Amino acid sequence: MKVKVSLIAFVLLVLTSCQKKEQPIVITSEEFHQSVDKVVEVMIHDIFSPPVASRIFAYPNIAAYEIIAKKDGPYKSLAGQVTGLTSIPDPKNKDNVNYDLAALIAHIDLSKRLIFSEERIETYRDSLYNVWMNQNETEFNASKEYGLEVAGFIADWMNKDNYKETRTMPKFTVNSDDPTRWQPTPPAYMNGIEPHWSKIRPFAIDSSAQFKPIPPPAFSMDKDSQFYKEVMEVYEVKKSMVGKGDKSDEIAIAQFWDCNPYVSVTRGHLMFATKKITPGAHWIGIAKIACRKTEADFSKTVYAYTKTSIAIADAFISCWDEKYRSNLIRPETVINEYIDDSWEPVLQTPPFPEYTSGHSVVSGAASTALTSVFGEGFAFDDDTEVPYGLPVRSFTSFNQAADEAAISRMYGGIHYRAAIEVGIKQGRNLGKFIVDKLDMTKG
Repeated sequence: MKVKVSLIAFVLLVLTSCQKKEQPIVITSEEFHQSVDKVVEVMIHDIFSPPVASRIFAYPNIAAYEIIAKKDGPYKSLAGQVTGLTSIPDPKNKDNVNYDLAALIAHIDLSKRLIFSEERIETYRDSLYNVWMNQNETEFNASKEYGLEVAGFIADWMNKDNYKETRTMPKFTVNSDDPTRWQPTPPAYMNGIEPHWSKIRPFAIDSSAQFKPIPPPAFSMDKDSQFYKEVMEVYEVKKSMVGKGDKSDEIAIAQFWDCNPYVSVTRGHLMFATKKITPGAHWIGIAKIACRKTEADFSKTVYAYTKTSIAIADAFISCWDEKYRSNLIRPETVINEYIDDSWEPVLQTPPFPEYTSGHSVVSGAASTALTSVFGEGFAFDDDTEVPYGLPVRSFTSFNQAADEAAISRMYGGIHYRAAIEVGIKQGRNLGKFIVDKLDMTKG
């Protein structure tokens, strides 16, 4: 009798275990946010430049999105819409594939290929794999197989974007004899970063020069010239802010939108970097805030990240094309040379030419993409910088946030007005082009 009871208990245990494994795996939008957050965390650790960071966001998001577009849902594939992308393969085992799970796996795998500290992503990935395997082994294996296949497919397309070729191109040559051209700035005096970024294959724009802005005001220290007036505006703005002391909202704005991963700190004979997010990462953070506020489902979350990251990536290509064409000197160099040799900007000057402002172009593009997803007048509280010791700032729209991000560069003492105003226009025009071009939703 005892044997029969034990046998029945064993059978029930087996049946219960099988029943648990047969439960479908449910992937939430929060899990995608966590995957993006993990990538941001590793990117900060690895100190990627803003343009390179934009590439790291775009490709994994597209991989996830293309899988989502395979579902019977409201989203259309980007194949034939972004440069060089063809249709991803269909899954070999459609009946067992969980498309949301496959999308998340593809995002994690492609992200791992794009960063340096792979073990940090692997540890995170393996912990998730164990959970999913225990929930439903059949569904997990089929979804994993498909997710990795798509990640490999997107990686093959990615590897043709000229990034690897730019790694071996020559460093930027500084013309120290020309007073109008960019010079490395203190304290680290770094070389100009990514001088060949305009050669990266764009995603949606036709070429890096498609949104070429008007030239900056001509360098001149004549007191009646536009350039001199803009130099003096930067100089006087800092005086005004410092005069307000701790009550200066302008300084708070400058610090909130700093997003400079290259800030160097000198203590005695030692120099080290403080790690921060990039401008693109800040806007990716805003996309997350908008998704959470609207309780966007998994598919819409992937859609929002993808559209925003494409706009950000093309904005960097467009902006960097102009930066190394105009090759304009930074305010810090001009003011130290001609006006006040002890003057320092509120923010540390980033290591690349001045015109146009990267924050302005990227913010214009990202805000336009996000507005197309979530609508005009979308109010939100931006807590993106809280982990870096800065308070929450509130905005009535994505456009208001973009305007503040742009003007923050003057408050920080690192851009002239022309770079800000022309830059925000450049970014919004580019963003509108992308929104109009990409047909991502049905109906």
